[in-house]
Amino acid sequence: MSNIDIHHPHSKTPAQARKAVEDVAKKLAERFDMAYEWEGDTLTFKRSGVDGHITVQPEQLHVTAHLGFLLSAMKGPIESEIRRVLDERFT
Repeated sequence: MSNIDIHHPHSKTPAQARKAVEDVAKKLAERFDMAYEWEGDTLTFKRSGVDGHITVQPEQLHVTAHLGFLLSAMKGPIESEIRRVLDERFT
């Protein structure tokens, strides 16, 4: 199993950050059949081969994901895409 661990700064209010995370999660759910739910300020997500969470903190997001065996080989591209989306939505 391979892990992704990203800390990304943001300047949004907690409500704005939460909405942006929710918007991204909805798109991922539609595109990749991913289930997600909020647990306080943390959005947890899961689908075959990956599970993780995005925690909305003041001035920072913390993204972690655990990749299964097959997706471990694609860790680099997956992590790059996560960083690209974070830059797009939160910078």
